[in-house]
Amino acid sequence: MLTEKDRARMLAISTNTISDAIDALGLHPGATCGVHHVYEGCKKIVGEAVTVKIGPSGETPAPSTHLCSEAIALCQPGDIIVVDNGGDRETSCWGGLLANCAQMKQAAGVVVDGAVRDVDHFFSCGFPVYARDAVVRTSRGRIMVYETNGLIQFCGVQVRPGDIVMADRSGVVIVPKEHFAQVLAKAEDLEGKESSMMSEVQQGGDMMEVDAKYDYVNMLKKK
Repeated sequence: MLTEKDRARMLAISTNTISDAIDALGLHPGATCGVHHVYEGCKKIVGEAVTVKIGPSGETPAPSTHLCSEAIALCQPGDIIVVDNGGDRETSCWGGLLANCAQMKQAAGVVVDGAVRDVDHFFSCGFPVYARDAVVRTSRGRIMVYETNGLIQFCGVQVRPGDIVMADRSGVVIVPKEHFAQVLAKAEDLEGKESSMMSEVQQGGDMMEVDAKYDYVNMLKKK
């Protein structure tokens, strides 16, 4: 389980550094591409994944409950709902009512491989939402939940319930839960080195000399 101490340590680092740490450790890629914050001022978030798989409606009857409501019901404080809608940009799979309900459950936020709507509502209530796009078209009659809290893929990255999710202005990264401690420690090491490099350059140090001193080119090579 993600502790508040570890959450604070993660929030002090960027998604970029977490992605670099995953690469440096030779793990399966955790960086995603194409999902970003949907409004200015959207908070940086870190939490455990509660997953939802969504797909097109068809002859199989859709659940009688609101889209993603089961995932919200499963949320513990600080969790992040991860929605796999296959990158669909044409139909919303998350809106204002869902955001309000998730916020009441103290979810940290939602990341969506697809589209959302009611962006003004997200902004006004301050609930963090990351998605591929914003649209106005409703999900009703078009898409349905296939599975809640199972194995999904999010922008090509495997996500399981309980994996660690992080989102900020740069994007979204997934950390496998069994490698979390190792990734966090490596990320803090990389963050320290890059901070030292930045400080030396800001104090007038020559970029090429600083680069060579810290062996930047080889910093991410697995050792």
